[in-house]
Amino acid sequence: QVQLVESGGGFVQAGESLKLSCTASRRSFGDYSMAWFRQDPGKRRQFVAGLTWSGAGPFYADAVKGRFTISGDSEKNTIYLKMNDLKPEDTADYYCNLNTNFLGGHYLGPGDTWGPGTRVTVSS
Repeated sequence: QVQLVESGGGFVQAGESLKLSCTASRRSFGDYSMAWFRQDPGKRRQFVAGLTWSGAGPFYADAVKGRFTISGDSEKNTIYLKMNDLKPEDTADYYCNLNTNFLGGHYLGPGDTWGPGTRVTVSS
């Protein structure tokens, strides 16, 4: 069973930046994408950004377009999320997901494997 480990969360002021990392313990034949999601307690987990190892994407939720950038290093089985101009509404637990489903440039649904999450808190 592959494991995902996120890092890079923290406490920042509005307007500041953070960079999250997620590394998969191994790469399996057929693994095709990774993505970031976020969730605040009591709310539904939401798609943030994703990419495929075939080069399709990246894909972003409207709420983060222009502020967040997802990138990946297939050799390291790692994806990153650079978050600029953070807002208080970006406060959440951020989760990494493996084999997120995309079709035609659109997010369809999450894969089955999640990391434990990393907390991002943005103060106004």
